[in-house]
Amino acid sequence: MVTLTQKTLDFNHKIKLSNDGGSLSSDTGEFLFREFDEKIGFSKTLVKYLRLNDSRKYYLHSNENLLRQKVYQLIAGYAEDDAADQLTHDPVFKEIVGTPALASQPSLSRFYTRFDKDSIEQLNLANQEMLDKIHCFRQSKELFIDLDSTHSDTYGDQESSSYNTHYGTMGFHPLVAFDGATGDFLKAQLRPGNVYTSNGVVEFIRPLIKHYNEMFPETTLFLRGDSGFAVPGLYDLCEEESVLYIIRLKSNSQLQSLAKEYHPSSAPLDVSKTETYYEETIYQAKSWSKPRRVIIQSVRPAGELFFTHSFFVTNFELAFPQDIVRAYQKRGTMENYIKEAKNGFYFDHMNSHAFLVNEVKMMLTLLAYNLTNWLRTLCFPEGQKTMQIDTIRTRLIKAASKVVKSGRSLYFKLSSSFVYQNFFWDVLNRIQKLQLE
Repeated sequence: MVTLTQKTLDFNHKIKLSNDGGSLSSDTGEFLFREFDEKIGFSKTLVKYLRLNDSRKYYLHSNENLLRQKVYQLIAGYAEDDAADQLTHDPVFKEIVGTPALASQPSLSRFYTRFDKDSIEQLNLANQEMLDKIHCFRQSKELFIDLDSTHSDTYGDQESSSYNTHYGTMGFHPLVAFDGATGDFLKAQLRPGNVYTSNGVVEFIRPLIKHYNEMFPETTLFLRGDSGFAVPGLYDLCEEESVLYIIRLKSNSQLQSLAKEYHPSSAPLDVSKTETYYEETIYQAKSWSKPRRVIIQSVRPAGELFFTHSFFVTNFELAFPQDIVRAYQKRGTMENYIKEAKNGFYFDHMNSHAFLVNEVKMMLTLLAYNLTNWLRTLCFPEGQKTMQIDTIRTRLIKAASKVVKSGRSLYFKLSSSFVYQNFFWDVLNRIQKLQLE
């Protein structure tokens, strides 16, 4: 469909709309991300680790600029690569990327194919260096490693796409780890859709645990996972590396028998009240190398006759059973982090045929998510540090401006009626006052 250069509105014929305004942008708030990027050395770190199979002898767009362009498009909400064709001469994006014009969709598509497994690992190392830098700045004494897996739908004949019986659809089954306290995206790994939740989890998490133990021995590591990660190899790893863990167990007949010894089904004293009890026992499954502490949560909802029992294995020695369960329940915030990554940064948009290209796209969404999360947690005012990306786009990024050239300077003039201008300038001032390096 050809875009009309001018359209008259029916409700008022005096009003004419056209898209020939010239040097205007609707994404002026991206400058704040670029300013923050420079403050923390984000792009510089990515460039340091970027290693691609690039046989080009002549090119207009460097790999570094293509990487930055894609990350900033994701932050602004432009998930599809072909958005670049409309943004080619956007004045804000041109200054952010540092080129006379943005790369086109075909250039971005070719960019992904220059990655291999080693290149993706280099991006993981770049992310880890940035995580370390932010961790030092925050002076964090704890790190809560929350493990989970999620699903990414696929359509058509995509490499390694498989049917997942739990989700009931075709797709991939990525493994993810977040910091439960800060929301930082620690690590991700794309996997075929038919692998079980815990498949490869020890190999996935071991380098992360060893890294933090070596780099930050004063930091206490905690690990939480649902019953999909209840595997002895993970318990053993945590115990070897002095990581405190709480992992939910799948129920079985032996655990149910233990729970019923504490709280057998009987007539409730008051059917209008929910009863909740916490107990502990020492238990050893056949596959475990030794007995471990297991917490039992028994809940009988109001009006019900039977208890529902939940089980958690842990190496916490001193904490009370109810505190163990409450600490595990805080893992629920991770669902919000995953939802933010998927809905806000398109983590689950796996639309390439090649599995490796989809893994590259997944890593770029991880980087875009983290840059945003670091900005909001370090530079947003109190009470707004948990703001979701959709709101950030509305209040910060989607600010219209026109460009005025004067001598060597470029003036991006925001609308005088910009509703969130106080927030905009407050965040910019906080960024410029930030002393990270």
